[in-house]
Amino acid sequence: MTDRGNFIHGSLQAVRSLPELTPERKKALTVFQKAARVRFKSLKLLNLSFIHRSVINESGHKNNNERLEFLGDAVLGAVTATLLYEKLTEKKEGELAKIKSVVVSEEVLAGVARELQIDTLLVLGRGEELSGGRAKKAILADAMEALIGALYLDSGYNAAFSFLHHRIEPEIAKVIDNRHTQDYKSLLQELSQRLYKTYPIYQLVKRSGPEHARFFWTEVTVNDKSYGPGMGKTKKNAEREAAKMAYEYLNGIKVKGDL
Repeated sequence: MTDRGNFIHGSLQAVRSLPELTPERKKALTVFQKAARVRFKSLKLLNLSFIHRSVINESGHKNNNERLEFLGDAVLGAVTATLLYEKLTEKKEGELAKIKSVVVSEEVLAGVARELQIDTLLVLGRGEELSGGRAKKAILADAMEALIGALYLDSGYNAAFSFLHHRIEPEIAKVIDNRHTQDYKSLLQELSQRLYKTYPIYQLVKRSGPEHARFFWTEVTVNDKSYGPGMGKTKKNAEREAAKMAYEYLNGIKVKGDL
């Protein structure tokens, strides 16, 4: 057996030591595989990809999907880079890197996870459940990466490539056609540095609501002028909204000035 074979064999041996799945959970995972057009040899490994770290010390769970997430991130990067290299033969390294950063972003991965209905399969701790964890982009994106890592361990790189190929290519097309969700914080930072040689500064100006249904308002300051506030269910979302307001305003000025 090769070194890789020994590694995978050892990993699957460890998975076999996980608690047995209930009939209801097995049924849910089987339905998921059919809808996602993917097949696992080990349902336990598939299930592990959906277990969030918040369940540690709850309900007898001693394992979570963080290590699978780490592995899946690397596999996702390799598959995406391969698709970009083969598809966009005229693009230079810098352009490929920018497209890749969008395609493997939290925003995109969370969207794919929702399409696959991974949110319905997540195993969360009580606190995370009450705070709306099933809708959090970071948790969904992490679970998506963990699923990729689990598939790689279970069935190899070719299976992971096949699974991702049909989901990544449409996202690449969106970026090329400028139909993707913009990362306004990055765009604003680049514009601010180009126009004023300075960085945007974000400030939380208000928060409201109970912990499980909280809203945040954030302003962003660029070159001593404030924009916003942007509102969101998380601080990051509020910052993105403020960044969008500032970017659209400043970019409008820049475009008019160039005419």
